[in-house]
Amino acid sequence: MKVVAFNGSPRKDGNTSMLVNFVFDELAKGGIETEMVNLTGEKLRGCTACMKCFDRKDRKCIFDDDPVNRWIAKMGEADGIILASPTYFADVTAEMKALMDRAGFVSKANGDMLARKTGAAVVAVRRAGSMHVYDTLNHFFGINQMIVPGSSYWNIGIGLAKGDVALDEEGVQTMRTLGRNMVWLMQKIYG
Repeated sequence: MKVVAFNGSPRKDGNTSMLVNFVFDELAKGGIETEMVNLTGEKLRGCTACMKCFDRKDRKCIFDDDPVNRWIAKMGEADGIILASPTYFADVTAEMKALMDRAGFVSKANGDMLARKTGAAVVAVRRAGSMHVYDTLNHFFGINQMIVPGSSYWNIGIGLAKGDVALDEEGVQTMRTLGRNMVWLMQKIYG
């Protein structure tokens, strides 16, 4: 089994990445392979709603001038998907939104190719706005018929400076619990 995480933060090794790694620690203990994909530094185009993916049905967006098609392929191959984003003006980063819109359209165009995969949101926040980010990420999982495990609290870690989320004991525990619940769920579904 494999989980691929998409880190929407422009800081490759910042708080968002750290939170995902707490989840990854638990997945590794459960024998689940992990991979982190950083959206950092990529110039991603948003979805234009051209609907060409519905015509072509080749599991790809018609635009092939950025890495999104490689990432959609990774989603298709994985058993679980983590979408992780810092909170930017009470929502996901623009890069994460571009990935979600394009991957979501491609999934729908190709018979709901992400259906019944496990999905989990991870959110880093300085102070407020994180619930909207959490909702945005979970809407992607819901519309794609994915299965979302719960945790001991919302999957949010609080911190400003790099490394601050490690000081958020409840946030760290929430990520660890999420990882354990993902292992349990994935073993039940795919094991």
